[in-house]
Amino acid sequence: MTDPKRIVLSSDHAAIDLRQAIARHIAERGWTAVDIGPTTTESTHYPKHGEAAARMVASGDCALGIILCGTGQGIMMAANKVPGIRCGVCSEAFSARMIRQHNDANMLSIGARVVGEGLALDIVDAFLDAEFEGGRHATRVDMITALEG
Repeated sequence: MTDPKRIVLSSDHAAIDLRQAIARHIAERGWTAVDIGPTTTESTHYPKHGEAAARMVASGDCALGIILCGTGQGIMMAANKVPGIRCGVCSEAFSARMIRQHNDANMLSIGARVVGEGLALDIVDAFLDAEFEGGRHATRVDMITALEG
């Protein structure tokens, strides 16, 4: 069984500093941060980092994932191509809470060029503190899952 407090983090070169700040923050909150990089600011391709993190969540190696790029959009699109992943990009805490409560999101994407560190940590806290409500939302999540094939 997956450790329910094990979270994979990944980003492209544009978001290394914010990703590392998030890793420290979640570790302070008692979560296990699995930071899969990258570690240098050399230009890299966000799709491979989004996919790598998503595969760790989809396989059950990590319960959740947090991914970042400049806007959060591209890396989120890549992650969502992996079956079993429900990832949303958020630039405020309300949406981060709702994607967990209503969409059973298992990954969060943040744009490092969109939000500052303080807001990013608030977004992460909202995501991690929320739980899926089930009920009528479960039917909708099942409908999303059915689109995978």
